[in-house]
Amino acid sequence: MLTRLNRALVTTALIAGSLVTSAAVATAEDHPPKVTKGACKYEATPEDPAARKVPLPPDPTRTPNRGTVELTVPTTQGTIGLTLDRAKAPCTVQSFLHLARHRFYDVTTCHRLTAYPTLKVLQCGDPSGTGEKGPGYKYKDELPVDLPPWPGDTTGTRKVYGRGLLAMANAGPNTNGSQFFLVYGDSRLRPDYTVFGSVDADGLATLDEVAAGGIEPTAENPAPVDGTPNLTTTILKVRRAW
Repeated sequence: MLTRLNRALVTTALIAGSLVTSAAVATAEDHPPKVTKGACKYEATPEDPAARKVPLPPDPTRTPNRGTVELTVPTTQGTIGLTLDRAKAPCTVQSFLHLARHRFYDVTTCHRLTAYPTLKVLQCGDPSGTGEKGPGYKYKDELPVDLPPWPGDTTGTRKVYGRGLLAMANAGPNTNGSQFFLVYGDSRLRPDYTVFGSVDADGLATLDEVAAGGIEPTAENPAPVDGTPNLTTTILKVRRAW
């Protein structure tokens, strides 16, 4: 939507004829996406606004990159305990904690369950519940380098995202936002997804129950292996464990 100032610039450009292109360029250059100045460089995505209003995360020059953070995530299907690993993915952990502090994840429903033989995850983190929205910003990948190869993969490109891993979903390189997935069974993936923590034993028991509940059938597919969980799994809150 045009602001009042932009509307005036466009009107003048149309009258002048030759000013149309230069006015448009000036407007775009005057309002570039906001980017933080630290090492993580969180970048606003005005073309993809936030599902819930939240500021850009803090981005200190020296991002904490040691130690772990324990979180408790009660859901409608049971409690999931998470351990975030700053050494593996400091920018990702910083963003996740920022969203948790701003209650971005409170009362959000996990929208996708997969039950393929080689992909077993529950995906969460979109307040809209559609899998299409995020926090209104993106940031760089922090890709794993220590995942074991998938057995029998002669190409060497597929890795094991093992049961219990916590990783970021994305829409391509360097598009991390708020959506994440919890691995309840060893999964075969390219190492294109940032691993930033793990799920505890109670959390895995909760995930197993959700997986056992299956996936909602559709008119096109009465027995899907990818879709909305039958057992609605709503994150009630994400809080530090003390």
